[in-house]
Amino acid sequence: MRAVQEKSFQTHDGVSLFYRHWPAASEKPQGAIVLFHRGHEHSGRMAHLADELDLPDFAVFAWDARGHGRSPGERGFSPSLATSVRDVQTFVDHIASTYGIAVEDMAVVAQSVGAVLVATWAHDYAPKIRCMVLASPAFKVKLYVPFARPGLKLQHALRGKFFVNSYVKPQFLTHDPARIESYRADPLITRPIAVNILLDLYEAAERVVADARAITVPTQLLISGADWVVHHGPQHRFYERLGTPIKERHVLPGFYHDTLGEFGRAAAVQKARKFILERFAEPLNRPSLLDADRMGFTRDEADELASPLPALSPRGIYWTLTRLSMRIGGLLSEGVALGHRTGFDSGSTLDYVYRNKPQGKGPLGRMIDGNYLESIGWRGIRQRKLHLEELLRDAMARLEAKNVPTRVIDIAAGHGRYVLEALDGASTKPDSILLRDYSDLNVEAGTNLISEKRLANIATFAKGDAFDRDDLAAVQPKPTLGIVSGLYELFPDNTLVRRSLAGLAAAIEPGGYLLYTGQPWHPQLELIARALTSHRGGQAWIMRRRTQAEMDQLVEAAGFRKIEQRIDQWGIFTVSLARRVAP
Repeated sequence: MRAVQEKSFQTHDGVSLFYRHWPAASEKPQGAIVLFHRGHEHSGRMAHLADELDLPDFAVFAWDARGHGRSPGERGFSPSLATSVRDVQTFVDHIASTYGIAVEDMAVVAQSVGAVLVATWAHDYAPKIRCMVLASPAFKVKLYVPFARPGLKLQHALRGKFFVNSYVKPQFLTHDPARIESYRADPLITRPIAVNILLDLYEAAERVVADARAITVPTQLLISGADWVVHHGPQHRFYERLGTPIKERHVLPGFYHDTLGEFGRAAAVQKARKFILERFAEPLNRPSLLDADRMGFTRDEADELASPLPALSPRGIYWTLTRLSMRIGGLLSEGVALGHRTGFDSGSTLDYVYRNKPQGKGPLGRMIDGNYLESIGWRGIRQRKLHLEELLRDAMARLEAKNVPTRVIDIAAGHGRYVLEALDGASTKPDSILLRDYSDLNVEAGTNLISEKRLANIATFAKGDAFDRDDLAAVQPKPTLGIVSGLYELFPDNTLVRRSLAGLAAAIEPGGYLLYTGQPWHPQLELIARALTSHRGGQAWIMRRRTQAEMDQLVEAAGFRKIEQRIDQWGIFTVSLARRVAP
């Protein structure tokens, strides 16, 4: 048996999570295998795979998720599924920095709930891992009680945090007598699961299965043929929609849910081993997404949203009535009226959403405005602002640690509120801040905000075109920190985006940083396209999504490498920090 070491790593919120590490037999590992256990269990339940995979030249790592095994926290609880997905990213970052194994040299093997965490991570963070093996992903847990999910959702709204116990008995997880007995005797098995995590699991799984085309990681899917715990349908739909050309699906007849702990698991383990070795025998494989604006599923999606509906069709009538209700709402709600005047995608609307103070005519107008401001898209925008401020302060601290002047440029700042308010929590101020925008209205409002914040000694606002490569390249003094927030999401054309990024790459010298945003998914795309107007003369606001993988490829092609990322709990908006690398 391989020797194992017991370690821990720190999460973003200061929790110390336990993990096991089986060092490679060779002094320099060929790569790493990272294991993620199923719900209710812990890394010890996957420890047999360190030997059974028979990959001695690979280091093997397995964590205990927060609230599980020997990791701290209430049993079965995490603040959100998004928190646990971020823990996955933090764990991978820890392995890379501590053991010197590049992310590109890692393969992931995950089971059940762990497989949902990994699939969500692959979708939301677009990691450049070599491949992933997902065993019986719990995309849809079988809840045998009628209306269990809406009932749990109602109780959660009324009661807040509470737990439910797993109904699954070990004899319905595996046919292996030894595994059944060890499960029964294991004091670290966590029977309860927090209801917020169970509900989040369903929502994240539905989103990832529906949008699996965004996942370009080479993937092997192992499906237990006689699974009592999860439904097969979403697993097959996930596989069929995967955006990677390198994928395998294996249905294992008679297998119960514990695919990698079944009595005849050697068949499944050998398939995983073969898939991993094949991926490491060839270079890292990802399809190019640089032309996804011209040919790709998000282009098709945007084209469909731009197509008019028959006026008398049910959907046509529905959206006509929705637009009418928005017009009526604009008579009372200040936020809706502002959207109609300046565009729901304008800097003025964004600033209004940031301020988040309902205004309108009388109590009814303020109530309508409050509901408008609480829509999921605007909640996501406000979380994006917090993430922007966090990573802006992070970038400034990195520059300060290297004794490099902090010269900030935001090429499409709107009113510049998030940049200026980020300074409230910064230990030091930048040497200079140049805010730019193409709108005269935004330049005037931003200049006034600089004055209001008493930052005129370091900050200026100027009119500028964010897509003028030569103009950006000529900015003086040369910036060390560039920001582009909420801009590229409004323009479907990658040629424009590449021109803008080329200008920033020419302006920012190696070692500098770029802060950029993305919108890999949105639950209200059709509402936005068919009911809201843009800043372009009242035209429909039609967005082409860029997957995180596409956005990262565009940034990397310009000469930057992503080093940090944040995403809101709904999976809508991302904020990433990239370092300028030498040409």
